[in-house]
Amino acid sequence: MRAESYVNRRLKGLIDELGLTWTDRIQIAPPKDARFGDVATNAAMILAPEARCQPRILAERIAERVRAEWEEIDRIETAGPGFLNFAFKPVFWQALVPTVLAEDRDFGRIDFGRGRKVQVEYVSANPTGPLHIGHGRGAAVGDALTRILRRTGHEVDTEYYLNDAGRQMRILGLSVWTRYRQQAGQNIPFPEDGYQGGYVGDIAGSIREAHGDGLLDWEEAKAQDFCREWAMRVILDGIREDLRVFRAEHQVWFSEQSLLDSGRVRQTLDDLLTRGLAYEQDGALWFASTRFGDDKDRVLRKSDGSLTYFASDIAYHADKVDRGFDFMVDIWGADHHGYVPRMKAAMQALGRSPESLGVILVQLVNLLRGGEQVAMSTRSGEFETLADVCAEVGVDAARFIFLSRRSDSHLDFDLDKVKEQSMDNPVYYVQYAYARICSLLAKAGERRPTLEALPDSVLSRLGTDEDLALLKQMDRFEDALVQAATGLSPHHVAYYLQGLAGLLHRYYTVHHILSGEDEELVQARLGLLTAVRAVLRNGLDLLGVQAPETM
Repeated sequence: MRAESYVNRRLKGLIDELGLTWTDRIQIAPPKDARFGDVATNAAMILAPEARCQPRILAERIAERVRAEWEEIDRIETAGPGFLNFAFKPVFWQALVPTVLAEDRDFGRIDFGRGRKVQVEYVSANPTGPLHIGHGRGAAVGDALTRILRRTGHEVDTEYYLNDAGRQMRILGLSVWTRYRQQAGQNIPFPEDGYQGGYVGDIAGSIREAHGDGLLDWEEAKAQDFCREWAMRVILDGIREDLRVFRAEHQVWFSEQSLLDSGRVRQTLDDLLTRGLAYEQDGALWFASTRFGDDKDRVLRKSDGSLTYFASDIAYHADKVDRGFDFMVDIWGADHHGYVPRMKAAMQALGRSPESLGVILVQLVNLLRGGEQVAMSTRSGEFETLADVCAEVGVDAARFIFLSRRSDSHLDFDLDKVKEQSMDNPVYYVQYAYARICSLLAKAGERRPTLEALPDSVLSRLGTDEDLALLKQMDRFEDALVQAATGLSPHHVAYYLQGLAGLLHRYYTVHHILSGEDEELVQARLGLLTAVRAVLRNGLDLLGVQAPETM
């Protein structure tokens, strides 16, 4: 980031001096092949028409000025049709060490999102059973994204949307009521579409502990409603606790039922009708979503008078808009991919651009034990809960594995591999890099340098390929954060940390840091590794993963 910012700032000034106009089409980024340098730009190709010359001629004019005036640049070369490749002097990279040490926990804190109010809604699982590992992946993504957005200056609220109205909750109530009656000795069949997990029987048992067989004397509808409310309360308490342990807590828990009770759904549908964005047909109410790019219009109220989930979802997002969020992030299971166009259409109907809603799709997690896939189904009760998995492998391992790949890609979660203390285990690989530095610094004792003990003359000793590789990777930390924040993709931080850890492990193998009589070199390398440790810790914190000092 420092390298790109430097080139961006200096190049803008130079372009202005040449009488040319800067444009957003000019790109400044690391070249795909590191052999070409540290930073590359297409500026000469973009500006050549205005300069009325060939791109390579303009590139050489720029290069001549850079060679004469930019003291931090070691070399600049023209390439291809007119690219400019910049390579920095080691002193530029060496100056990063005192910067990281001085900023410490604030290194990587940038403010490009300042003043932007964002809401991240994630997990939002139906309160019909315990969280499973698929929910855990969504929780890890949502919480890590929240941390990254806050780190980049955004004001972020987190929210859990409770689907506490509708058919699934009625089925839950019926399932618990049936188990209650069975436990009371009644020989009745269990509903075919009921929830069969053992937790349903446990909830029914807790009702009997509190009320005995008293519910048998109640009216059927009243008893089912009571069982539904009791079950939802028990399940929600469990979900809240699971998320607390998983380090993914929400500021707001928003009830779908509250939208119905307050009349907000009816108000939203009436507003759409009034504005000609909804219409009656065949006894149903339809949203004219094709007017906003959807492939067909969508039902809001069925012909039997019941509301669709989409009706509540529009009302819910209308409420979000009213709360003043500039940008809203919804994190859904990948099976909801077809839902995205209609929600984008709804945002436009609510007076917002479709880009004001960002949707992250989270793919399924294949849980493996002993090389075999573990079957999972909430309805049949065959699943591994998030709590069980965290108890088996630890929260750190679970979170890091969930974040180690793009959220929209399938993920194999191998329980046996995740528990291994080996370099093949990505979370161990990164945490061990941090612990390795802590161990080295503990051994160094009083030899550990202070910031004042790292003048340029000492830092200049950091000149090997391994030194510079670590320095350049540290400089890319902010790039990883910007990528993760703008792309709503926290896996970029996990990728980055694995890259930094890999360079550290190689460094540790190649260089014997504490040996030898060259005290300046020892001091420089201890300073470098102290800085690497800070970056590893800051990155792990953004993923909600601990940085252990010993392993």
